[in-house]
Amino acid sequence: MNVVRSKVKEDKKEEYMKKLKEFFDNIKGTEGLISMKQIQTGPNNMCIIGEWKDEQSIAKARDKMIAGLDTVRPLLEEISPELGLTDPVSGPVIMEDK
Repeated sequence: MNVVRSKVKEDKKEEYMKKLKEFFDNIKGTEGLISMKQIQTGPNNMCIIGEWKDEQSIAKARDKMIAGLDTVRPLLEEISPELGLTDPVSGPVIMEDK
């Protein structure tokens, strides 16, 4: 799984969602990608969540994912001086309940 947390500028949410839709359309069909979701965790707080077949698939798609994030970076606020504009993490699923 990969998760990218960000905070969208108040007046840029509509543009952000349009660019994110373009990114999702572009990444669709990427080898190993199971699903890509966007959740809203606060008024301007967003998280992109990707589910992948394995960690190798994430690694192969990393440049494509960074390029997609680069299209929305001008629309983001700094999360903190330490993190910058995004807070990306990834790792294996170690527990699941369906």
